Amino acid sequence: MSNDTRPNTPETEITIHDEVSAPEQKPISGSKALLGVAIVLLLAGLLAAYGLISRRAANTVLAERTSALAPPSVIAEVARQGAPVNSFILPGNVTSYTDSPIYARTSGYLTRWYFDIGARVRKGALLAEIATPEVDQQLAQAQADLNTAEATANNARIQAERYTGLVKTDAVSKQDTDTYVNQAAATAAAVKSAQANVQRLKELQSFEKVYAPFDGVVTARDIDTGQLIDSGAAKELFHLQAIQTLRVYANVPQVYSSNVKAGAKIDLTFAEHAGKTYQGTLVRTADAIDPASRTLLVEIDVDNRGGELLPGSLAQVHFKTPSPGPTFLVPAAALIFRKEGLRLGVVTDGNIAHLVSVVIGEDDGANVQIVSGLNAGDKVIQDPPDSLIEGEKVYVESPTAQPRTGGK
Repeated sequence: MSNDTRPNTPETEITIHDEVSAPEQKPISGSKALLGVAIVLLLAGLLAAYGLISRRAANTVLAERTSALAPPSVIAEVARQGAPVNSFILPGNVTSYTDSPIYARTSGYLTRWYFDIGARVRKGALLAEIATPEVDQQLAQAQADLNTAEATANNARIQAERYTGLVKTDAVSKQDTDTYVNQAAATAAAVKSAQANVQRLKELQSFEKVYAPFDGVVTARDIDTGQLIDSGAAKELFHLQAIQTLRVYANVPQVYSSNVKAGAKIDLTFAEHAGKTYQGTLVRTADAIDPASRTLLVEIDVDNRGGELLPGSLAQVHFKTPSPGPTFLVPAAALIFRKEGLRLGVVTDGNIAHLVSVVIGEDDGANVQIVSGLNAGDKVIQDPPDSLIEGEKVYVESPTAQPRTGGK
């Protein structure tokens, strides 16, 4: 190993110093550090503010779009005015003049029935027979109890009469006489009770035979031979209807109620008898408007001795009456059926839905005649949504416009 004996020259000293130590740096001042932190915080605040402003703008746009699309889209058109009404047609429910289910008044087994559905029977005709062995035995026992009670009462009466005669001669005591007189009265009452029981069982026994209560036709038979029969309304035996005269019920709108009078002749038509008109007589009205439907119930009787008409069918009832005012035609699809009654939706103030109560006249299936509730110029909502409510804002579209979409 050798020692470096080179002389220390200034150039050598400078070289050694550069290799051993780094250049000296100046420290950052406090004002510059604060400035840097402030700049960073400012940038962060600007970014946060920009994000909040962007989100608020997006929410505003979303709210505006939601508000624009929230009202239901509807098509509203002015109702067409119809011809003045001098007559109108209403549906009528046809019922039998008398309609009665036949029940059993005694319990037992059905031994025989005599008439089936469609059979025409006269009042008092035997419909069926019921075997009631229990009732028969109860009647025999009650009759025996009655005989016993009568014998006991007869003996008590004789004793009472005997003591009543003897007490006058002081042969017996007054107390014994009163005892026998009271026994005679008690046994007489027991006889009446036994007689009532016998009569009750005899009436039950008479119910073994079921008779027709009026002239009519058997429309239902719900029993058969050997079937167990219980008394009461738990099971219907027969259903009997009188069809010589039929009742037709119709609901006349309140606007026409003052023109409907008893005794008026009313024409009736039926789908199964096309081209034929039957005439009935308006016999009575309910004399009260139904608050639910605002109609007057009327009854029309029609002669059916020919048997052409059937109870339960639907009739078209033709009323003739002066016209109360203008009528309008609207599509049947525009009608709204609510629990408050029949309604139509109309647009008021440009975009507000209003539900009005209406009374209909003729209905051909496609269009309905409105005789009350609409005014000239009313814009009727053509196909209202089921959720339409009073006072709701709506978006009224043109009949030829394209429906709204969420993207446009």
